[in-house]
Amino acid sequence: MHAAPASGPFRAGERVQLTDPKGRLTTIWLESGKQMHSHQGTIAHDELIGLADGSVIASSEGTQYLALRPLLTDVIMSMPRGAAIIYPKDAAMILAKADIRPGARVVEAGVGSGALSLWILRMLGGTGSLKSFERRPEFADVARGNVVSVTGAEPENWEIVLGDLQDALPGACEPGSVDRVVLDMLAPWECLPAISDALVPGGVLLCYVATATQLSRVAEEIRASGNYSEPDAEETMVRGWHVQGLAVRPDHRMVAHTGFLISARRLAPNTVLPAKQVRGSKTPASLADTEAWTPSDDAAWTSAALGERQVSDRVLRKRGREATNGAERTRAAASGDIMDSGSQQPTEHNEGKATE
Repeated sequence: MHAAPASGPFRAGERVQLTDPKGRLTTIWLESGKQMHSHQGTIAHDELIGLADGSVIASSEGTQYLALRPLLTDVIMSMPRGAAIIYPKDAAMILAKADIRPGARVVEAGVGSGALSLWILRMLGGTGSLKSFERRPEFADVARGNVVSVTGAEPENWEIVLGDLQDALPGACEPGSVDRVVLDMLAPWECLPAISDALVPGGVLLCYVATATQLSRVAEEIRASGNYSEPDAEETMVRGWHVQGLAVRPDHRMVAHTGFLISARRLAPNTVLPAKQVRGSKTPASLADTEAWTPSDDAAWTSAALGERQVSDRVLRKRGREATNGAERTRAAASGDIMDSGSQQPTEHNEGKATE
């Protein structure tokens, strides 16, 4: 999947991640004759080209940087974003809980910035298929550019389908032809009828939702459909540790809630799931309580009501250009014609306030 080799010296056209002594990251695209500029001095790209992965290089001011090929996690956390990405901690759990494996036929919606698409494509390893459904062409452009910037070319087993999943899925996939469905969308319950037709018996449905109200609504809709096993819901939190000498303790900050994962298995046709024995509540919820918590009016489930951050059209167009430029630079590097991409502006992640 990678245009760049997994090891060996850095080449022109590659993406390289520089880490300064304070842990600040700067990602640059190597191009002969260019320089990386920062308040800590400059580094000529030609000094990096030919160095071994994992080398240390000093700037003109004497600041030392560790130079590494970024891992996929690094690329995803720094790539241009149209929509919010699925964090690596959640992507890893999605791959595990949905049992994404080589040969699987996978459907995802929506594609967002392409972060989850990259993880799924890597797990498929060039086999099976991934169909990514996206309503907005602008997001599809960002995702396509980000994926190609990593893979070097648009994967043959990947297809982006524009349109609403519930409308486009029947025309894109035959009934009973999909092994796994992963949904990252506002109201996944709206797509359950189309998904139920597309999934094979035993197939996995997994939804990624941000709020507890969405989690509750999708769980009840899965149960009410009668087509799935009892849904399983959870969230993943990651807490780093400070480890230095005898000062070993949890970090003060952590990546806590990003989203909930809820999954279920498709039942065989005409199968009735045995009733689950649950402990009764002393104070069962009334219809009014349920309506207040999870409104039945789909018009109430808006991005604003759920607190989702919106990206302006201007920013989205900029992210699209950045993603496309990254894709073109990777294609040029893969073809050995890096000079043809000289008109493209480099994309970089400049936590270290470095500019090029």
